[in-house]
Amino acid sequence: MTSPRVRMVVLGLALTAGLASPAPAMAARSAAPSPTVEEQRLDKAVPQEILRRSGFDDVAPRLERELGDAHSYAQARRILVREGSALWRRAVDRAQGRGPAGGDLSRDDDRPLYWARLGMTREVRTWEPEFGLSDGQRASLLDQLERTSRGQTDVRYPHGKKGIKRILVTGFDPFTLDRDIRISNPSGATALALDGTVIRTAEGPARIETVVFPVRWQDFGDGTVERTLRPYLKKVDLFTTVSQGRVGRFDVERTNGAWRGGFPDNDNIGQTETIPVSDPASQPQWTTTTLPYKEIVAADTGRFPVYDHTEVTEIPAGGTTAVVRPDGPTEGSTARAGGGGNYLSNEIAYRATLLRDRLGLHDTLPGGHVHTPVLEFGAGNTTEVTDPQFVQNRVDIIAQVRSIITVAADVTFRK
Repeated sequence: MTSPRVRMVVLGLALTAGLASPAPAMAARSAAPSPTVEEQRLDKAVPQEILRRSGFDDVAPRLERELGDAHSYAQARRILVREGSALWRRAVDRAQGRGPAGGDLSRDDDRPLYWARLGMTREVRTWEPEFGLSDGQRASLLDQLERTSRGQTDVRYPHGKKGIKRILVTGFDPFTLDRDIRISNPSGATALALDGTVIRTAEGPARIETVVFPVRWQDFGDGTVERTLRPYLKKVDLFTTVSQGRVGRFDVERTNGAWRGGFPDNDNIGQTETIPVSDPASQPQWTTTTLPYKEIVAADTGRFPVYDHTEVTEIPAGGTTAVVRPDGPTEGSTARAGGGGNYLSNEIAYRATLLRDRLGLHDTLPGGHVHTPVLEFGAGNTTEVTDPQFVQNRVDIIAQVRSIITVAADVTFRK
């Protein structure tokens, strides 16, 4: 039985945290949820080795200590904003050569950020503070941690500096981890390497800002892409979403389709449906790139070939069976796969370009999707978390993405 005095204290804390009513506080003592499928992989040997060899094994223990000293929801929220932002900046600094590496893994490695973030989210998900958390409060804390540790609240373009163009680039977490838990995602590594950097174009300097997205259907359905990109698309001069694609090649994806194909995400959840968006009544089946794909393909950007990829899978108008179209969709067809397939690579491209179009920017803002080569380990390496060829492949992919962006900027800014 709770005394009236205790109930008043709990209510005061709830109101301080901005809750609408005391109802959430009354439910706050519910048991903390179990770790997700994605978080459960953290205890395996490979993630622990990656964390140890990068120095990021101190991240989750530090957060555990800080949360242990928190006496209110508001204090916990401040801690997570601070620590999430610090993790992103630490990962960017490591990738860009600032400060100690913290271990013997190469600086270009994106995996320490991924596994350290999961350690943090697991701490928050399983945390049971004395003052209690409602389900809504815990979800809000996790959301703050996800956004800050992915650079989504850290997009900083210079103010008052004329002549500096603005470029926005997105990357992804590693995925297919049950196939090979050692996997790295070169798009995420690229985001860390390019965040806050300046490239020189024929028309002057351009600043690149980057963010990273999860490989989870639910987050996309909840609008994480639109919420992150909407504040910036009217302010930038160019954007590209980036993900890992095919072996040995880059692809500039010409067309994106409004279909989820159901491949399992990082929580081993698959969804097969039309991509859920706001105002579905006006939702198109296809969106297109506005990147200067012809010039990108023609340029010498690096050792991997770059293709203008036009193939899609559609159900033709009046038909019932899906067919592959090498030259793009036909009029009135229903999407079953864009150039980038029907997984989250295609979905981020579709969502970003649909947002561009709904903001009235189709004819003025170059944007689209670039698929990188699959990041491969050296021949014969089936157990080690890194090797020289693996590192060289990742470094070369990062450099080539930078070159592709520079070509796109040169073409765009000359117009």
